Amino acid sequence: MVSLSCVSTLQEDFSSTDYTVNGPKAFFANMPLSKTLTMNLDVPEPWLVEPVVAVHDLDNILLENLGDTRTLQAVFELEALVLTGHCAEMDRDPPRGLQLILGTKNTPHLVDTIVMANLGYWQMKVSPGVWYLQLAPGRSSELYLFGDGGNNGNHEKSLSKRITINDLRGKVVHLEVVKKKGKEQEKLLIPSDDHSRSKEKGRNGWNSNILKWASGFIGGSEKSKTGHDSLMDHGKGGRRGKTINIFSIASGHLYERFLKIMILSVLKNTNRPVKFWFIKNYLSPQFKDVIPHMSQEYGFDYELITYKWPTWLHKQTEKQRIIWAYKILFLDVIFPISLEKVIFVDADQVVRADIGELYDMDIKGRPLAYTPFCDNNKDMDGYRFWRQDLPNYAQHTVPIFSLPQEWLWCESWCGNATKSKAKTIDLCNNPMTKEPKLQGARRIVSEWTGLDFEARKFSAKILGDEMDNPEPPTSSETSSNDRSAEDQESKAEL
Repeated sequence: MVSLSCVSTLQEDFSSTDYTVNGPKAFFANMPLSKTLTMNLDVPEPWLVEPVVAVHDLDNILLENLGDTRTLQAVFELEALVLTGHCAEMDRDPPRGLQLILGTKNTPHLVDTIVMANLGYWQMKVSPGVWYLQLAPGRSSELYLFGDGGNNGNHEKSLSKRITINDLRGKVVHLEVVKKKGKEQEKLLIPSDDHSRSKEKGRNGWNSNILKWASGFIGGSEKSKTGHDSLMDHGKGGRRGKTINIFSIASGHLYERFLKIMILSVLKNTNRPVKFWFIKNYLSPQFKDVIPHMSQEYGFDYELITYKWPTWLHKQTEKQRIIWAYKILFLDVIFPISLEKVIFVDADQVVRADIGELYDMDIKGRPLAYTPFCDNNKDMDGYRFWRQDLPNYAQHTVPIFSLPQEWLWCESWCGNATKSKAKTIDLCNNPMTKEPKLQGARRIVSEWTGLDFEARKFSAKILGDEMDNPEPPTSSETSSNDRSAEDQESKAEL
């Protein structure tokens, strides 16, 4: 993967000879035609910028596929600003888990977040205007006051701060909180053992649950169409029961293709209402165009969420490493605080069982649950890496529940003897064979070809594209588009 950097001024050209505003341009000479390139913008830290028009896959650009002009066009939009801050409690560590809400006078709760242990850091997505920051109802406002009003008895003022966003430079807010009189010895985070004695559930303690089996962790949301954990008597499409929340992340057209297949595999195996949560940062304009129609057609809800890489955290330049970090580092702050439980499913994972069974599983009060990677494929012994991986280190600080093995089967690490019992199949990379993922998907997952055809046919209808083969292919057939995608994927891996 090759990243390109260029400096362009964002200015409009109103010269006397040309009144057209085309935006900044960059020209590169002697570019490699067969190397996989990526296009991204380096923007000020407070900006949340996303592509809104892009015909090509900006993650996987092959100039040899762009025709004779070798020209790539993309339109980016400043979608929102990031309000960040640090929260401190005098003579104590930062108030980890403190819940903050942000809104207007008429609508006090539009976005929310929690305070991290790291530097008492917090962030929210905002637009220019006047905002009011408050301690969230529940234990946060029961125990704490903002420091500027904590000692004069004026609790109303001390529970709210006005914040004005009047430029595009963002804002860093430093907060000080103090315990209320008589509450000095009470803890904000309630251990799971005290769960039954707590009046408030959610993420004010070890009560939230992230059920995972591949990789995974959790700001503000773009839209909220249903109650996050509400009991839906009549879900979309006749679905009934408590909503299942599923979190996933994808970048690039190939993984968005996998993501649609994962969605279909979940929906075809459960009658429960389902809500999908997607990281917005890296989704293509095409996916964002299709997903509302897919939601309506197949009867599910979704929400696009985002989180800006903190300035104090070691900056990453490789996009894939950033995406991996979103799966692990931010899980407790990326979702609304009302969300109590979410399952992380990899984009390239196919679900074969009712995921409601996993969602309802008793994980004994632990905040995280993982499926252990199996190790019964002895041919891969020399490639195993997870006997010293992050979750094994983390479990000494954050209790982790081990999910049943059948909730993750991956050919690279699992023997064929256990495949028939697998409730999900992950198309993880094979470091020994380096088989392209599309080729492996058809061979490993019998239903993959049918799901893929259904998803591509629906996407083509919405986007107005023509399919190269309008008839469902057999598992052994490969279209010319698939061969091109496989070729591009293999080059990207190199």
